[in-house]
Amino acid sequence: MSRKKGQTYTAEQKTKIVLEMLREEMTTSQIATKYKITSQSLGKWKTQFLENASLAFDVSGATKAYRDEIEELKTENDGLAKALGKATIKAEWAAGKLKSLDLINKKSLIESKHNKISVSEQCEVIGISRSHYYYRPAPMSQDDIKLLHRIDEVATENSEYGYRFIHEQLKEDGFSIGKHRVLKYMGILGIQAIYPTKKKLTSLKNQAHPIYEYLLKQYWTKIGRKKSVYVPTPNEVWSGDITYIRINGGFMYLAAVIDWHSKAILSYKISNSMDATLATDVLEDALSKYPKPKIFNSDQGSQYTSHEHTRLLKKHDIQISMNGKGRSIDNIVIERFFRTLKHGNIYINDYETIKDLKEGVKAYIYKYNFKRFHSSLDYRKPMNVYLEYLKNVG
Repeated sequence: MSRKKGQTYTAEQKTKIVLEMLREEMTTSQIATKYKITSQSLGKWKTQFLENASLAFDVSGATKAYRDEIEELKTENDGLAKALGKATIKAEWAAGKLKSLDLINKKSLIESKHNKISVSEQCEVIGISRSHYYYRPAPMSQDDIKLLHRIDEVATENSEYGYRFIHEQLKEDGFSIGKHRVLKYMGILGIQAIYPTKKKLTSLKNQAHPIYEYLLKQYWTKIGRKKSVYVPTPNEVWSGDITYIRINGGFMYLAAVIDWHSKAILSYKISNSMDATLATDVLEDALSKYPKPKIFNSDQGSQYTSHEHTRLLKKHDIQISMNGKGRSIDNIVIERFFRTLKHGNIYINDYETIKDLKEGVKAYIYKYNFKRFHSSLDYRKPMNVYLEYLKNVG
């Protein structure tokens, strides 16, 4: 699938690219380079695709004017791709949702080869300028990927560092980069820095989603200047988070759910995009295998404040807790696990392929859960502690 300068993708082409993403045989950056699309655009297409996937199986969900066309498309060889692609765009036009869409989503609705409505007219209806529509940022280069890898290393080594300290370290390492670019890349990595009160966090937070109170203060104690956390039993507190995982030439994201008492990893998933679906899939998997927790804690990222994720927690009557703004220490148990994983596996293996990465992480998490002694558990093993508790209470 070749692309000329200024050319846009049709709904069918977008859908096929998203299906390629969902196979997760390539990183998002590799797919972005292949098709000369930004990683941000790919993420938006994937979200749009998943939100409208039901239209392929429930034609009553589409507007009446397009029901016959959707039904006909479903019978073609690539019916899934065409039905989802066309239904996604046409249903949004018919439903009048334009005002709620951001710039990337609005641009994705424009059809450059529409035989009745020109690009200029579509831009006017949607509410964007032609210059915004034709602007195409360049995909991420290998130098950008190397920079992301180094930012991840610095942030993992120094969890208290904000973007200013990371910027200084990068300058010392010989990188030529501005502070605002560091801040932008921290957003891609999902790293939240600690800011002075007047500053605001990056756009990872969705202002339309409610933020919940931090409910875990009761488990923290302070002796002198040292703070520690203790949760008395398993399934009292779970937490979730997403971290950046590097591979040669790109990166993936790892989402996990951990039990705060036993430190056992109850579920995890590796994906090429950091979104609400990833966070929710991991939580749903943990809930399908183990008894629900009393409290679930996360950061204030849009993946966890999303209606999709909070709705699942409310459905199971689980109390929702969220870190304070910029306070990754509030989720320290899973932050420590990610640090252990990266130093004990990711950095030393420097995986070449996604397949190798997934196999390596799977083996490491099994070892962490069932083979590795944990000092805070009196040198017992996390999953053994967790399962023993379930056996005793069951």
